Amino acid sequence: MSAISSSLFSRLPPIHRHRLHTAPHLNYPKHRCSSKTTSELRTPPASVTGQNGSSSCSLSVPSHKVTVHDRQRDIVHEFFVPEDQYILHTAESQNISLPFACRHGCCTSCAVRVKSGQLRQPEALGISAELKSKGYALLCVGFPSSDLEVETQDEDEVYWLQFGRYFARGPVERDDYALELAMGDE
Repeated sequence: MSAISSSLFSRLPPIHRHRLHTAPHLNYPKHRCSSKTTSELRTPPASVTGQNGSSSCSLSVPSHKVTVHDRQRDIVHEFFVPEDQYILHTAESQNISLPFACRHGCCTSCAVRVKSGQLRQPEALGISAELKSKGYALLCVGFPSSDLEVETQDEDEVYWLQFGRYFARGPVERDDYALELAMGDE
C-alpha cells in the first residue's frame, strides 16, 4: 500500500464487524432494578490504540458529550465521542451497552430521537429523510456534530413509522375462501 493511500485510510472511521443476533433486544444485559441511574461520565481518552497499533483517535479531532436516555432500561449514559467515530462503537469501547442489531444503518434497533444537539448520519438507510427531519437517528452510523442528547425508541414503533405504510394497511383479516382455494390445489 502506498504512503498516500495509507494516510487516506488512517483518516476513515474504523470498519465495524457485525455480529449476527436472532434477538436484537437481548444484545445488552437487563438490569433488575427499576430505579433511574446514571452511568459515570466517561472522559475522552488522550489516544486510543487501534488493532494495528495505530492511533484511532487524536486530540485534534473534537469530541462531544453524548447523553443517551435508555427508556427500555431506565438508565442514562453520558460519554464523549470524537466527531469521526460512530456513537455506538465509542459507547461499546467504553463498556456502555446500547441496543443494536445490524451495525450498518439498515434496521431500527438502535433508533433514537434527538432531544438536543446535532449528528451526521450519511449511512442511515434504516430511516427515511422524513423521519430524520422529525429528529430520528441511528446510533450505529451516527457521528456527533455537537454535544448531543438522545432518547432510545421502541424499535417496532420506529419500524412501523418507516415501513408500515408499505407493508400493511391495518390488521390482516383471515380469508377462508382463499384458504379453501389454496388447499384445493394440493
